Amino acid sequence: MMRIGYGFDVHEIVAGRPLVLGGQRIPAEFGLLGHSDADVVLHAVMDAMLGALALGDIGQHFPNTDLRFKDANSLELLRHVSQLVHERGYRLGNLDVMVLAEAPKLAPYSLRMRESIAQTCACEVDQVSIKATTMETLGFVGRKEGIAAQAVVLLVSEGE
Repeated sequence: MMRIGYGFDVHEIVAGRPLVLGGQRIPAEFGLLGHSDADVVLHAVMDAMLGALALGDIGQHFPNTDLRFKDANSLELLRHVSQLVHERGYRLGNLDVMVLAEAPKLAPYSLRMRESIAQTCACEVDQVSIKATTMETLGFVGRKEGIAAQAVVLLVSEGE
C-alpha cells in the first residue's frame, strides 16, 4: 500500500528573525514571519505527510492560536507527524521539496537540510530531495516579500 501527499507553505520575509529552512538556521539578513519558527520547508513537508494520511493539515494539529506552538521548533513538530505516519503503519518512501526563494542561495545548505529531515523521519538521506529555484523577479517571491515551499511525499506500508 502506498499513499501520496502534497504540501505547500508560504511565509512573509521580515527583518529581525532568524531564517530557518529544513530545520537549519540559514545565514541571512532576514527571517520569516510566523507563529512557530516559520520553517516553510518543514511546514510543506508536514502538510504533505498529513495529507497522504488524510489527517488534515498542520493548522489543525498545531494551531497558531495555541501558545504551546509559539516559536516552536518545526523539527519537533515534524517528529510528531513522523510518529503519526509510523503509528498508522507507514514509513517514508521518498520526499521531494521545492523551495521558491530569490535569496539566499540554498545549495550550500541543502545537504544539511536533507540530513535533518532524514534523521527526524527515521529514513536515509537519499530518500529526501531538496531543490530551490528563483521566480526570476516575478510575484511576491520575486519581489523578496516571501519564501514558499512545495513538497510531495510517498508513504509506503511498513510491510513493504
